[in-house]
Amino acid sequence: MNIHYHTLPNGLRMVHITTTNQVAWCGLAVNAGSRDEREGQYGLAHFVEHTIFKGTEHRRAWHILNRMERVGGELNAYTTKEGTMIYSVFPHQHLPRAIDLLADLVQWSVFPQEELDRERDVVLEEAASYRDTPSDAVYDDFEDMLLSGSELGHNILGKKEDLENLTREDCMRYLKALYVPGNMAFFSVGPERPERVFRVAERAFGGMDHATSSRQRVAPPQVEPFTRAMRIGTHQAHTIVGARVPDMNHPLRHALMLLNNILGGPGMNSLLNVELRERRGYVYTVESTLTLLSDCGWMEIYLGCDPDDVPSSLRVIERITSRLSQQLLPERRLEAYKKQYCGQLVVAADSTEFLAMRAGRGLLYHGSVATIDDTIASIQAVTAEQIASVAAYLAGDRLSSLTFQ
Repeated sequence: MNIHYHTLPNGLRMVHITTTNQVAWCGLAVNAGSRDEREGQYGLAHFVEHTIFKGTEHRRAWHILNRMERVGGELNAYTTKEGTMIYSVFPHQHLPRAIDLLADLVQWSVFPQEELDRERDVVLEEAASYRDTPSDAVYDDFEDMLLSGSELGHNILGKKEDLENLTREDCMRYLKALYVPGNMAFFSVGPERPERVFRVAERAFGGMDHATSSRQRVAPPQVEPFTRAMRIGTHQAHTIVGARVPDMNHPLRHALMLLNNILGGPGMNSLLNVELRERRGYVYTVESTLTLLSDCGWMEIYLGCDPDDVPSSLRVIERITSRLSQQLLPERRLEAYKKQYCGQLVVAADSTEFLAMRAGRGLLYHGSVATIDDTIASIQAVTAEQIASVAAYLAGDRLSSLTFQ
């Protein structure tokens, strides 16, 4: 990949990856998420992500909605516990249009009251739809328990009573405090020359305020492992089992990534799928996810199965994670796991969207973008001892679980 960097005088970091595709992506990665909300305003980060599209000093909501769609492009955004991504995909010749629109949104959004009231209902419906989907809701409740007592221990979608009371002033204050140059990164992927990309971006973002608000994020305290079940009247049980792991900057982060793929990656030959579904028939589905933030992380294993099979499934998981922590993987087996995971990374990297999101997150949190070759080299360097070391975070009495049934 041809990766190019530039930083504006106001502190906004920029990265452009040159490709031969005729479709381009650009966007802003913002270091602001649900962990940056005040108590009583839970859901504000996600609400701002929705309502930032509802009007600026220069455009009404309809004009924003149609600005990229009229040329065949799209405008989108999403919010996580620690970040927000606002981005566009479009035929590459419309790069100035996309950059101008993004700059308008983050600098001049006005959050019209009538649009806020309308969008509030949409966000409330989105939250309700998650609660009506147990396989989604169980993740939220498990994380609330695992991260309780911290700024991370609440749902990204927020609380109904908080959402109903959010005001235009709340949205403006959040935008002005956190959507600032030193707290954002601009990313671009496409065939345009980097000099042109940076020149257009500087015209659009160069006048932004330099101020960056001070804030003190606090890593969540460790909680005692728990085993809980909630009866919600479903035919199938939905279970999350998991534990806290180190953060995105930890030396063993690549070992964690590989372990996550070994346990419950997308392949049908993942260890847990083979043990729980193929050999024993306990589960309909099983998958593992890894979340790494700037100061903490967690790994979660999801099971969808008959309620009677939950205890047996949990015992199998405990045996597997304990064995991985106590017995080193044979070299040939470890190499096979690495080969599979590195192959998946290569396939994923063929997606321009993957490259764009990776570029934004990499620049925002690490100050540079790791190439796929860099990541593959790091995965190849993982040792059996390191796999055992990170598996210890999931071994035996460290695991917590939550079941909806």
